[in-house]
Amino acid sequence: MNTRKAGLAPRVLILLLMVYLLVPLLATGLYAFAQDWQNSLLPRAWTFDWFIQMFQDLRFMEALWTSLYLCLISVVVSLVVMLPAVFVITMYFPRWESLMKGIVVLPYAVPGVVAAVGLIRTYSSGPLNIAGTSYLLVGAYFVVILPYMYQGIRNSLLTVSAAELLQAAELLGARRRQAFMNVILPNIWPGVMVSALLSFSVLFGEFVLTNMLVGGHIQTIQIYLYKRVGESGHLASAIAISYFVFILVLSMVLMKLGKKMGGVRG
Repeated sequence: MNTRKAGLAPRVLILLLMVYLLVPLLATGLYAFAQDWQNSLLPRAWTFDWFIQMFQDLRFMEALWTSLYLCLISVVVSLVVMLPAVFVITMYFPRWESLMKGIVVLPYAVPGVVAAVGLIRTYSSGPLNIAGTSYLLVGAYFVVILPYMYQGIRNSLLTVSAAELLQAAELLGARRRQAFMNVILPNIWPGVMVSALLSFSVLFGEFVLTNMLVGGHIQTIQIYLYKRVGESGHLASAIAISYFVFILVLSMVLMKLGKKMGGVRG
């Protein structure tokens, strides 16, 4: 009896958590397809008009593309910088890990509003006058995803025992660069992809920082959604559902590509 109760409690908890997370999404999806939903339990009529209006609006496509390429650039820049940096610190300078951890957790300690005001004040004058530009936004995005990239890459290195793999590769005659590219990277690549996807999802949904930094100059999908909420709740629901499906499909595609790349390299 105790064993059954112990096994049932986690399942019930997970079920309640899934209901808590999925019910708002389901309600949003129903509202996106509803033509008239006022005083009834379910919509009285269904329509695709809200999605048709959304895709016919060039501002939506432009905002989607803007968010996509800004987030991708930020994640790629973060990977190029953080992947070798975390590898070097973890493998060769473990004493610096405490300092690195303190730096990467700063985005958690600084609210988005405070960070935006500080960035605007710093980069609105002088030689680096990039306030309101995509350069400033990419730089801010880079800082936002530091905790996700650092922790994900570091955990992957520790999970595969990168130090032992590196020593074995060097004993077999491989140079450090060759050992990293041909031995370490293929083994940690799935974890790196998970970190990249998590970072991309966080950036794609970022609103406060984006709106304050470039809201008047660059329109991302979240800024577009915020502006359309006041026009029509049905249209806003259609945008939110499309945003969710886009992230889901993109994550599945990238995860499959990451597994294939890891398998080919290995």
